Amino acid sequence: MRRFDTAAAPHLPARGSVRGLMLEVQLALLPGLLMQSWFFGHGVLLQVLLAIGFGLGIEALCLRLRGRPLGPFLGDGSTVLAATLFALCLPPLAPWWMAAIGMLAAIGLAKHAYGGLGGNLFNPAMVGYAVVLLSFPLQASQWPGVSDTSHYGLIEALRVVMLGAAPATGWDALTAATPLDALRQLGGQGLTLGEMQADPRFAESGPGAWGWIASAHAVGGLWLLARRRIPWHAPAGLLGSVVLLSLLPWALDPDLHPSPMWHVATGATVLGAFFIVTDPVSGCASPRGRLLFGAGVGLLLLAIRRWGTYPDALAFAVLLMNCAAPMLDRYTRPRVYGAPR
Repeated sequence: MRRFDTAAAPHLPARGSVRGLMLEVQLALLPGLLMQSWFFGHGVLLQVLLAIGFGLGIEALCLRLRGRPLGPFLGDGSTVLAATLFALCLPPLAPWWMAAIGMLAAIGLAKHAYGGLGGNLFNPAMVGYAVVLLSFPLQASQWPGVSDTSHYGLIEALRVVMLGAAPATGWDALTAATPLDALRQLGGQGLTLGEMQADPRFAESGPGAWGWIASAHAVGGLWLLARRRIPWHAPAGLLGSVVLLSLLPWALDPDLHPSPMWHVATGATVLGAFFIVTDPVSGCASPRGRLLFGAGVGLLLLAIRRWGTYPDALAFAVLLMNCAAPMLDRYTRPRVYGAPR
């Protein structure tokens, strides 16, 4: 017979702690973090450590200004998780001050300006990333090529990130585009997908590496689903809408439009599906609302990728749907048992 953990009378399901949930989500991020570090070098871990350090410092300052105790809030893991998600979106060799500015926007503005954990309207990690992306588009796009990661170690990464030192000889593709950037740049020259994939600039962007990173994030996300730490509705809505909406253009003209799996496996689509749109505070609370929330993020993601300025538009799509979350909850509220239809 299957047993269920319950609390004291009236025997509701046992409640988990915020710290425990954040720790499990952080563990689920570990495969994707390690995979991204494997392909893009020590700078990935360096950006995570910088973001966590700045995030905790800004969190402590905001708590002091608000007269709140430091221990319970600094130890709940929410800032560490937001900082990790933010850092995974940054280029591994971005200057240190981008992490500082991003965490100031994420923790100081998006979180504490709204009252702290549980009161924020917008996803803090996406607010931080959107601020640095809009303010410093050049630095936010300088990813190393996949063949360049063998040219630098931890000390070299520290010199570039902390001191702004020039890259060592051999870093020919420091400003290599991501696959989505490469697709936009080469597509603007009137090339077909086959011609783009044959271009050396496209190969240097590492589409295969991003596919492995997305697969690692999927492993962590599926683990969270299996443990029922996140609901399935928002990930299904996002991934389902991306696949369905990109299927028809690809079927009609595969020479010009990427396949649905391309849209899923590149950029931050899978990371967003399992770790960002599942945020219980800035997302929806009702099951149908979560499904529509995820579908809306997928629709906006494809629209901005196709017609917008920024190729990987996850942050903007999430923030726009954060604005719509209260309305979605209002109109998708479950019917109370026994109430008339």
